[in-house]
Amino acid sequence: MQWLLAHPFALWMAAAAVLLAVEVATGSGWLLWPAGSAVLTAALVVAVPLDTTTQMMIFAGLTILTTLAGRRMFPHATVLGGGDINDTRARLAGADGVAAGDFADGKGRVFVDGKEWAAELEGGATLASGSKILVTRVSGAHLTVRPD
Repeated sequence: MQWLLAHPFALWMAAAAVLLAVEVATGSGWLLWPAGSAVLTAALVVAVPLDTTTQMMIFAGLTILTTLAGRRMFPHATVLGGGDINDTRARLAGADGVAAGDFADGKGRVFVDGKEWAAELEGGATLASGSKILVTRVSGAHLTVRPD
C-alpha cells in the first residue's frame, strides 16, 4: 500500500480500474465518468507533480464536469412509457409491419421488427398477405394489430 501512495499515477489508475470494474458489474452508468476522471488525473499527475490535496480536487472537479457533460451528451435511452430497454416486446406497440399470410377469422401471422409473430386483427375481419399493419397491443408473444 505504501508503494501505491508513493506513485500517484499507479494509485489513480488503480482507482480507475476499480471504478470501471464496479461500473461493468452494475451497469449503472454513473461510475463511468469518475473512472475516466481518474485516468485523466493520472495523466495529469505524470505531466505535473501535484500534492495529494490538489490531485483530489482535480479529480472531484473532473468528475463533476465529465458527469454533467456525459449526461447531456449521452442521455439514458428509455422505452416510450418507461420499462426495460432490452424488452423488445414492450417496444412493439405502435410498430409497423406486414401480414405474413392471409388472416382468417381475424387470426394470422405478421412480420414486425424482423420477426414473425402470431396476431389477432382488431374487429376480426380478414386481411390479405402483404398488407401493412400497425401493432396496437402486445400480450405475451401475441400481437393485436389493425390495418395501416
